[in-house]
Amino acid sequence: MTDAGPWTSVSMPYVSGHRGDTWGTEAAEHGGMGTQKLLSVDEVAASAAVADMLGLAAGEPVVARRRLMLFNDHPVELVDSYYPVNIARGTRLAEHRKIPGGAVALLADLGHRPRRVREDVSARLATPHERTTLELNDPSCVLLLVRLLLAGDERPVEASVMTMVADGRRLRYELTP
Repeated sequence: MTDAGPWTSVSMPYVSGHRGDTWGTEAAEHGGMGTQKLLSVDEVAASAAVADMLGLAAGEPVVARRRLMLFNDHPVELVDSYYPVNIARGTRLAEHRKIPGGAVALLADLGHRPRRVREDVSARLATPHERTTLELNDPSCVLLLVRLLLAGDERPVEASVMTMVADGRRLRYELTP
């Protein structure tokens, strides 16, 4: 991603619920410009995996927001975020436009302040679509970060699947026992 060594990403700024352009700030800290392209916002049937994360039945409707993250105009990450329709319908989450301050801040404004986050990290070979979209060689590995955001009542309010360019990327977790 950069020529200055590994890119270390930390999740906390993205799930804090504070307003701002977290991706833009992270990219600037790495000497570049972070932007995103909103690919689609649709009401879709939840896959079995998404439904399980959100505590829904497979096929129930969810709002899906799909984005492509860019670093200096180069694609580095695909992000698909899913929201239960009873939370998202009729809000900016369901509109095909950027959410000022970010989706997590909007969730907090809607009464769903983040309380707990669960993340699963894995790696695999990129699919043909991912290789094309992320401009990767064949074969290439990607990192997958699957994040579930739970509100204060332990209710799942956001499920996100991030597919990241793996080369030069490191994820950091700091825990307070």
